[in-house]
Amino acid sequence: MRIEKLESSESLGPLKQLYMGDTTAPLDGMWLFGFVPQADHYGLYEGESCVGFACVNEEAHLLQFFLDREHQGRSAAVFKSLLRGDEGSRLPVVGAFVSTAEPHYLSLCLDHFATFEVNALMYQRDLSSAAQPTSEARERWPLVAMGAADKLELVALAAESTGAPEGWLSWYYSGLLARGEVFGVREGERLIALGENRRDDAVQVECADLGVIVAPSARGEGLATHVLRWMAAVNDDRGLRSICSTERDNIAAQKAIARAGFFAYHRILRFSREG
Repeated sequence: MRIEKLESSESLGPLKQLYMGDTTAPLDGMWLFGFVPQADHYGLYEGESCVGFACVNEEAHLLQFFLDREHQGRSAAVFKSLLRGDEGSRLPVVGAFVSTAEPHYLSLCLDHFATFEVNALMYQRDLSSAAQPTSEARERWPLVAMGAADKLELVALAAESTGAPEGWLSWYYSGLLARGEVFGVREGERLIALGENRRDDAVQVECADLGVIVAPSARGEGLATHVLRWMAAVNDDRGLRSICSTERDNIAAQKAIARAGFFAYHRILRFSREG
């Protein structure tokens, strides 16, 4: 099977739909719409037909792997080729990120990598509690829609709070702002929090993936919990299923997410070839 780097992932639309159809739960929006589009995509070819794909980031970590049903019996052999850097792949793969909601890809990673650790927790809305924003929090921290004119300010806040590169953040927020998916909280004129209510019209259409960023000076007062509750309540009214995630080591975020009415349902794992 031939492995060929693609100039664009646009041609993979039907295969991406099949990939999503094999998942057992909604995937994390930051990975799906933030990291995967920025990574290199490789087509897996049988003759002239593209029958699968692989997605590899700039650190040589695999982010997605798929072969269609007719060719899945060859998955192990093609997976090994990617790890070795054979047959046209740019480089040998040194590791992988995969969620527990991607069973076939996860099984291949378990078979072919030496070690793994939990990278992040994936949350779903706890419908038994469905925590709502309090009237006091609504009055103190009203959320307003952010526009293109706010981009430099929100990129600066995100860079300060997360350490992510400003160039990537500018690209990322341009898309969210164009879709009206970013909300802000101000203290006077100063932006102190961002809420991201991410959706996609092609995949996981029943879900909205939430993200929140709080300025270091405004943490510890329940602001993150309020922003999550506010966005989840909006999604409840729209009939959308709210999901979110956070890193394994971010205990403060885990507490805020739990208080907002979510529970950790799946995990994102990081695999390595080194023991």
